[in-house]
Amino acid sequence: MPEASFALEIVHGVAVVVAPEEIDISNAGLLRSALLDAAADGSRELVVDMSRTQFCDSAGLNVLVRAHQRAQTLGGQVRLVMTAAGVLRIFVVTGIDRVIPIFGSVEEALAHSPVEAT
Repeated sequence: MPEASFALEIVHGVAVVVAPEEIDISNAGLLRSALLDAAADGSRELVVDMSRTQFCDSAGLNVLVRAHQRAQTLGGQVRLVMTAAGVLRIFVVTGIDRVIPIFGSVEEALAHSPVEAT
């Protein structure tokens, strides 16, 4: 695996984890760590930029679903950005696209802010 890191950026106050070309069993633990680090400051909103990702196996799916569940318990959500048809197909076939919102760009994901109850 040539790329095994998950960069963390803060964009407009929202944590954005940038995923590599492949997410699989060999780096799913790194993804989990990056998502936990991103949420460590108490952020309830998290964007995972998978726009470069061309492959994601069940280990990656599991990490993303669990991260979304954690965020939901805090009143937030995980939003995914993906552009590769093959990766998107996996999320559609498994039904994860109905659980975790998917966007075509980071800008779209950042613009989608759930309305908070006051």
